Amino acid sequence: MGAGGLARLEALWYRDSPPPPVSLRLLAAAFGLGVRLRRTAYARGWRPVPPLARPVIVVGNLTVGGNGKTPLAIWLAMRLRAAGYAPGIVLRGYGGSAARGPEPQRVEPDSDPMVVGDEALLLRRRTGEAVAVGRDRVRAAQLLIDAGCNVIVSDDGLQHLRLARCFEIAVVDAARGFGNGQLLPAGPLREPARRLEQVDAVVINGEGNPHGILCPRGAFPMTLRAERLLPLGAGAPRALASFAGQRVHAVAGIGHPQRFFALLRAAGLEVIEHAFPDHHRYRAEELAFADALPVLMTEKDAVKCAPFDAPDRWFVPVTAQIAETDAATLLGRVRRALGG
Repeated sequence: MGAGGLARLEALWYRDSPPPPVSLRLLAAAFGLGVRLRRTAYARGWRPVPPLARPVIVVGNLTVGGNGKTPLAIWLAMRLRAAGYAPGIVLRGYGGSAARGPEPQRVEPDSDPMVVGDEALLLRRRTGEAVAVGRDRVRAAQLLIDAGCNVIVSDDGLQHLRLARCFEIAVVDAARGFGNGQLLPAGPLREPARRLEQVDAVVINGEGNPHGILCPRGAFPMTLRAERLLPLGAGAPRALASFAGQRVHAVAGIGHPQRFFALLRAAGLEVIEHAFPDHHRYRAEELAFADALPVLMTEKDAVKCAPFDAPDRWFVPVTAQIAETDAATLLGRVRRALGG
């Protein structure tokens, strides 16, 4: 689906608008039936779940688009490392050719994002942990286990039922919630909202819980913090606050670009928005603006835009923030699930 078609669907899903047309609701009913049949097939053993020698923690969501899974996966991997584990991270590698290939692939700091995907390269560089991508996440996880990882974090994969897991975390966007609450393509849901009753924890990304999202096992608030800017090429970092009151071009090719624009505005910047589709493959001319204003982008975009380095081009790393009492509770549950 093209960017224009997706934008029209998102307008239908998340804004006050008439109900989805009958054609989309019929497709959603068929999609829902497929979801139920697939889950039943795995639950009854009709479709096998290959065993893995090490436990897997899945960080996923119920909706299409960015919810904050990757910052939480980074946070979790770093906390596990601090607790003495040797974590590895698996993901599909969307946006890269390896996501479509038959063999999983290890990600290195100098890997090509067009091969491994932008999120995978970001994860590898930010955490320093072993990362593998592939269409078959079971084989990708085994690749990391063979390399010495003793716990696997799956960035996305809540619906990848072939991947055995001992703990599930669902991330929910506080601002957007579940939109109109309908399944694809009539709404943004990959699974019915009641799936939250089965996960081990819910993390709500953003301020508050305006949609009243509940989880029997508890919901944990998370915010994303950005405090500094890093140059796209060589140079020293700057405080994000140093751009307060300044007009900037903001570039975002992520699942929910408005979150990035809002983050910059909250820091006092005057933002000229440039939203691109998720996993967009940039061309040099798309970052060449007619004025001399600074260009700020997400860290996910920066791993692909490094060849287009120029003066006053920056990226903004974000860090997941969870209150220490909540973090201790969540990590305690995770460690019990891991058996230690």
